[in-house]
Amino acid sequence: MESLHSTSHLVMKTEDTRITQYALGELTGPEREAFENEMATDPALLEEVRQTQMLCESLPTHLETETAFSDDERAALLAKIRSEQMEAQAKKSRAIWSRVVIYGGLAAAACVMVNLSVPAVTSSSHRENRELASSGISDPGYSLAAKPQAAGTPFLLVTATAVPMPLDDSARLESEQSEKQLQADLGTDHTGSSGKLQEELNRQLAAAHASLVAVEASASHTKLNLPTEPTALSIPKQTSALAAAPAAPRGNWKSNDARREGASVASQSVDAPELTMKILGGTGSAFGAEQEADVVSGYRPQKQSDFNTEGYDYQEENRFLNAKENPLSTFSIDVDTASYSNVRRFLQQQNQLPPKGAVRTEELINYFPYTYPQPEGSDPFSVNVEVSKAPWNSAHELVRIGLKGRELAVDKRPASNLVFLIDVSGSMNTPDKLPLLQKSLIELTSRLASKDRVAIVVYAGSSGLVLPSTANKSEIRVALERLNAGGSTNGAEGIKLAYREARENFIEEGNNRVILCTDGDFNVGVTSEQALVDLIEKQRASGIFLSVLGFGTGNLKDSQMEKIADKGNGNYAYIDSIAEGRKVLGEQMGGTLFTIAKDVKIQVEFNPRAVAGYRLIGYENRVLAKEDFNNDKKDAGEIGAGHTVTAFYEVVPAGQPLPDADSVDALKYQTPVSETRNSQSNELLTVKLRYKQPEGDTSKLLQVPVANAVKEWNAASEDFRFAAAVAAFGLKLRGSKSVKDLDWSQIQKLARPNLGEDPGSYRAEFLTLIEKVRRISGENSDR
Repeated sequence: MESLHSTSHLVMKTEDTRITQYALGELTGPEREAFENEMATDPALLEEVRQTQMLCESLPTHLETETAFSDDERAALLAKIRSEQMEAQAKKSRAIWSRVVIYGGLAAAACVMVNLSVPAVTSSSHRENRELASSGISDPGYSLAAKPQAAGTPFLLVTATAVPMPLDDSARLESEQSEKQLQADLGTDHTGSSGKLQEELNRQLAAAHASLVAVEASASHTKLNLPTEPTALSIPKQTSALAAAPAAPRGNWKSNDARREGASVASQSVDAPELTMKILGGTGSAFGAEQEADVVSGYRPQKQSDFNTEGYDYQEENRFLNAKENPLSTFSIDVDTASYSNVRRFLQQQNQLPPKGAVRTEELINYFPYTYPQPEGSDPFSVNVEVSKAPWNSAHELVRIGLKGRELAVDKRPASNLVFLIDVSGSMNTPDKLPLLQKSLIELTSRLASKDRVAIVVYAGSSGLVLPSTANKSEIRVALERLNAGGSTNGAEGIKLAYREARENFIEEGNNRVILCTDGDFNVGVTSEQALVDLIEKQRASGIFLSVLGFGTGNLKDSQMEKIADKGNGNYAYIDSIAEGRKVLGEQMGGTLFTIAKDVKIQVEFNPRAVAGYRLIGYENRVLAKEDFNNDKKDAGEIGAGHTVTAFYEVVPAGQPLPDADSVDALKYQTPVSETRNSQSNELLTVKLRYKQPEGDTSKLLQVPVANAVKEWNAASEDFRFAAAVAAFGLKLRGSKSVKDLDWSQIQKLARPNLGEDPGSYRAEFLTLIEKVRRISGENSDR
């Protein structure tokens, strides 16, 4: 409940009404474009818009899963709220809620607190509306209606619309009486009513607070530790939006997803009793332990960072393994690049170090292209190995394994059957989400060939087909530009519909792919990570590949999207700017969209006469059992046209101790291995690979022996040295002990001389990221 109250301070700390207008989808045309341009140059304004949208759209959903109370305690709390004392205020609270929404959404989060005081009763008119709205539609709050496009456009856009529902006589009389009472309380002159509105809201808050204090006194659960008095809400003084607020339409309007094209806040109302039930009667928890403690600790305001619900999986760093006892190392290749651009976002846009779970070292390394040679012969990629010294430990060696996917000329690319699966839920309504998504997909559309086709599926509370499969770029662009965000997120339904559309338009020997664009915050329908992964695994058998594009901040579900892409035979990229959108969907479109080999696995066999031990750098969540290498039923990663894949092993030469090795007694029956490298073998290791053709089910084996020849650091290639610097950067961000003696300035010095030709200046940008980390961490520049 403290978090509820603190939201009011976040939403109402400015008098710029454009923030709430933009968050609620009311700004249109040139005014919206001008506001977005202003946000692009004002990080503080962008953050407030994002927080406002998150609070308006997502807070009720998060509170729906509150688990602070047991079933008995929740029942006692609800019983108190249904008491006669609160019943007397019910009608007025509903009227105030409705009017506040009409007044431009000035107190969206504060209204949630006010409605804690409303008894949980459902009117007959509300039940009738639910029954009518739900006929044929999975989410009763989301209406899909065929809407004609601009003249000359031969298709229908399926969009969410607000549908007025008639009231019965008793409900209409109640509504009219509530309006009259509200007029009496606030005065008929709305241009001067903001102060009275604030006064009335705080009076309601005080009543709700008194009721909760009474509940606390009688309930058996842990005390809420409520303050003596609730902190008063603060509402801005009169603004132009308030003065221009239209009259409230009579009737009960569906509101879950009404913030769509042509729907204003004035055409929506919220059923307060139902909202109260959702807040207090949910199961499960959307908060971490720290936030849960804050939720039940009173009304103390929280920092904005407390509302960050981004999700990351932290994997323990791979340990050094004894080469004699563990001669085989097996893993699935990974061409994802999301971690790098996400780390960049934390550093550049948020001026903070990323969570360790957000740093996947292999994705940082693979963000950059490397100049490996094109493959020769029939195999779809070349295999390249280079060995040099480890820059953070001169006694150790680095083995770099690099794959280069075959480039496909534009005229040689197969025809594409693409389905854009787009999240248009309320959480996507910020400039770094849906607007950036639209620009990125328009960039991709402009590069498609005339033989390529695109369908567009959207999902929020429900899913719908916006655009049937077409090769008309103009139609695709118009459909993308007309998308608006609003509502909850039923990702599973969207995924099913997208795959069905892809199957119906399947191109034999073509590129059949679903491109999922989302922040990953699935909160309706199938929502558990494992259930979504299982759903994707079932769909991949159809021969349709999946690309996942992540957008936005605050609720990015990174770990979930990575797993979905992995299980869907696809790749995962995070787009933090239009420049990154052009890189992923423009410059590297071939690698993103056109798979040339699937289920690619690498198995390295180390020669214990030359290697005491080793560890794989990165790929922690891609490690496979040695038996998985020959198992063609085991899923692995995909390589796209022109893709490069790089992996590093840190090797401890024979005769040296393994770092942090656990003590084990010598084995009695094993054949001893020479303690030093000798002439009995001139091989350091053998790299084995398995891959399948995109349409195949049987893998092919490649083997590449690697000579026991180690280059000095200065003799290694520029690509090797730069990639090693990126590896050191990732390891240090993750807090690896292996690079604890390497400071950020030293990592800069490793990278700076090895920028090479650097098309796109991506390597030069990497230097600025190291400098950013150095400053954030407080490292002196003269080190």
